[in-house]
Amino acid sequence: MADDKNTLAILLFSEILGTDQILRNRLAKVLPKGMELSHFSVLNHLAWREVERTPAQLAETFHVTRGAMSNTLSKLEWAGYIHMRPDWDDARRKLITISPSGRKARDAALSLITPMISQVADELGEDKVRAVIPTLRELRRKMT
Repeated sequence: MADDKNTLAILLFSEILGTDQILRNRLAKVLPKGMELSHFSVLNHLAWREVERTPAQLAETFHVTRGAMSNTLSKLEWAGYIHMRPDWDDARRKLITISPSGRKARDAALSLITPMISQVADELGEDKVRAVIPTLRELRRKMT
């Protein structure tokens, strides 16, 4: 019986990992030239939240090292997609917001991604999509 439970768990994670790999590859192909998935993810997060975030908060949100997030933020700042300013209360910290050009770049990327993800969702059907979201959300929370 334990083997059956282990096999089921392995099958679940195999499907998730395989889906993740395919999704990342397909998204990378439709993103605007020069934009990486990590760039889009940060811009999308900042666009939805509309509050300043520290690099440490962003690294925690995306489960990456501070160094990896710093690298991503440097590229986004160089492209003019984010504003980075000192925290007036703690000069050791920086605060990040999305810039107007970052919002435009995010919107452009989203318009390229949307047809692909909408097609997949349509093929699955609304009922299946609505049914799987709570389970995936719970799984993500248990993994953090």
